[in-house]
Amino acid sequence: MPVKTIIEPFRIKSVETISWTTRKLREQLLRAAYYNLFLVPAEDVLIDLLTDSGTGAMSTHQWAALMEGDESYAGGRSFDHFRDAIQDIFGYKHVIPTHQGRAAERILFNVACKKGDVVPNNTHFDTTRANVEFVGAEAVDLVIPEGRQPSLKHPFKGNMDVQALDTLIFNLGRVRVPLVMLTVTNNSGGGQPVSMENIRQVSAVCRKHGIPLYFDACRFAENAYFIKLREPGYASKTPKQIAQEMFSYGDGCAMSAKKDGLANIGGFLCTNDDTLAQREKDLLILTEGYPTYGGLAGRDLEAIAVGLQEVLHEDYLQYRIASTAYLGNHIAGQGVPIVQPPGGHAVYIDARAFLPHIPPAQFPGVALAAELYLEGGIRSVEIGTLMFGSAAKMDLVRLAIPRRVYTQSHIDYVVEVILEVWKNRDKIQGLKLSHEAPFLRHFTARLEPVEGVLTA
Repeated sequence: MPVKTIIEPFRIKSVETISWTTRKLREQLLRAAYYNLFLVPAEDVLIDLLTDSGTGAMSTHQWAALMEGDESYAGGRSFDHFRDAIQDIFGYKHVIPTHQGRAAERILFNVACKKGDVVPNNTHFDTTRANVEFVGAEAVDLVIPEGRQPSLKHPFKGNMDVQALDTLIFNLGRVRVPLVMLTVTNNSGGGQPVSMENIRQVSAVCRKHGIPLYFDACRFAENAYFIKLREPGYASKTPKQIAQEMFSYGDGCAMSAKKDGLANIGGFLCTNDDTLAQREKDLLILTEGYPTYGGLAGRDLEAIAVGLQEVLHEDYLQYRIASTAYLGNHIAGQGVPIVQPPGGHAVYIDARAFLPHIPPAQFPGVALAAELYLEGGIRSVEIGTLMFGSAAKMDLVRLAIPRRVYTQSHIDYVVEVILEVWKNRDKIQGLKLSHEAPFLRHFTARLEPVEGVLTA
């Protein structure tokens, strides 16, 4: 008889204390943070689902690798390990380390794009869009129509609309589209995967027009495992084999190793273009560091090299996908509207459906995230009108699960808190901005309740 209970495929060797707070204290903390959970001290959060970026737990093999870090300024052996691990999976000629993913994006778009250019993506995430727009280019989202319907079930809702991509390039002309990017998995769209067939089709359109295809590869292993589970012809392939095929259709990638690199810091930029790589390295030296460390310590390079291999272990991926689905299915079964099916790294609550009485202009996602904190000390993040402004097609609350950090009992607690908020959802009120930054405003925005108090 198959075992149905989800267990963590690891033993806990070290623990970190988390602290309880009272609702009264959380009300004070939330007001002091201007209802922006980014501004709440981490020590006052019980279950932190703000992000899965850099918040995971490293393995004993990664900790051991830290001690092997070569801290030489130039030409250290840790870079060789880092480069070899990446090329083994991604296959690209040039590997450029950066301190995290947004640094790789900044270098890529500063070198490849100019004012007036257009960069298509299935869905740009916040830093990707901001880095495109910072150089004066336009970020265009071309996810399939199913990807804009939270309740609709589709195995690959992260897919790009291939016909829309072809039409966009034809109408604009090749000269205005310096590259196409494909985000795997599609974070802003609910952590939804992209199929191998869609990757092939997008690649074919790029080849037809002579445009390079780049991947936002932050969660490549989760995407590969979804392909194994859901796409015909891949059930017998390993996640690593699937990942290698995925990247064979592209020309480069940008990645935050704080996600599927299983590391607390780091990222990289890859390309097959010799000329582009040299320009990128020149900019790297100016702002990040020498090309064999890129703003990272040698110990970080070693941890990433190990993490990129561990993340492709099938027992880990099975646990990762199943435990995320456990959270999503438990709350959805009680009527909570989520992006279906549950994503790989997070569950996304549909805040517009959860709080239909709050219009998008009053940030229903932020209001819901604030209430989850008030009710149970859970920190999540809004992905919607505050994060993306007029570009937002949905208002979601992302519950991003850090890798190898929380147990099933923690997730059961999260379920209880969400269902309690769901029962009292009519009492939640909207918010309005009192301060915003010109870029990535959600990180530092200040808000206040529309009616002066958030809950009754």
